[in-house]
Amino acid sequence: MTPLRLQMIEAMQQRGFSERTHQTYLSLVNDLARYYHRSPATLNTDELQAYFKHLAIERKLAGTSCRLHLHAVRFLYLKVLNWPSFDVPVVIPKSAQRIPELLTRAEVVQIFKACANPKHRMLLTLCYGGGLRVSEVVAVRVRHIDGERHLLRIEQGKGAKDRAVILSASLLDALRRYWHRYRPDDWFFPTEHHPDRHLSIGTAQKLFLRAKHKSDVSKTGGIHSLRHAYATHQLESGLPVNQLQHLLGHRNLNSTLRYLHWAPTAHRSAGGHADLISALAGHE
Repeated sequence: MTPLRLQMIEAMQQRGFSERTHQTYLSLVNDLARYYHRSPATLNTDELQAYFKHLAIERKLAGTSCRLHLHAVRFLYLKVLNWPSFDVPVVIPKSAQRIPELLTRAEVVQIFKACANPKHRMLLTLCYGGGLRVSEVVAVRVRHIDGERHLLRIEQGKGAKDRAVILSASLLDALRRYWHRYRPDDWFFPTEHHPDRHLSIGTAQKLFLRAKHKSDVSKTGGIHSLRHAYATHQLESGLPVNQLQHLLGHRNLNSTLRYLHWAPTAHRSAGGHADLISALAGHE
């Protein structure tokens, strides 16, 4: 490991960055080093500007991807190499504003039915019923489930934040049946041969895509589609936006408000948290 890589890891650890951010930033900085075949510490602002031009024009990266590269590179120069400023005139392509293809309740049922493995089906059910990110659902531990209060504790979600997610009666019942069948000791979704490890994010993505393909649901999107479905279906059931913001773990309310734009029919009188799993029964 190079001294610069070690310095960057230590700088991210000091700031409490997640392991996923560690991997992403290190990979993107490594891309920069490979492009010039030398250490980023030796580059000047003209070379950095040329690199971002290369990303946008030659590699044709989307605005979101270019912006992620910029965050990683800026962190390197400002927090690791201690540049007084990052005065690099970088032009980032405009990010396309697209509405995702939102899953209906009937399509969620189709996907669940197409997932033959009960363990995998429970993971997808929890992802949808709790509105969890994929990184959160694979990392659920048995002790995170508070059956008495009908709550699921999410430890260190995105932004290094803890939060509590409501477990509906139907979802909690499904979780209990799963536990009685498989008796997980620590991780709720352990790997088959290594119970001391939980399923990977990649595995969760693959099992969702496999089930979606078998279900003949043709809408685009990965497992995060279940979180989008949770948000829109809760709004349609009358859950106030500020409560949804807390349940989803959004720092900025604007991140939650986009669901109102994506699903205009969600403008209804205030209600409460809906039992989405129970509601699926009418779409089977």
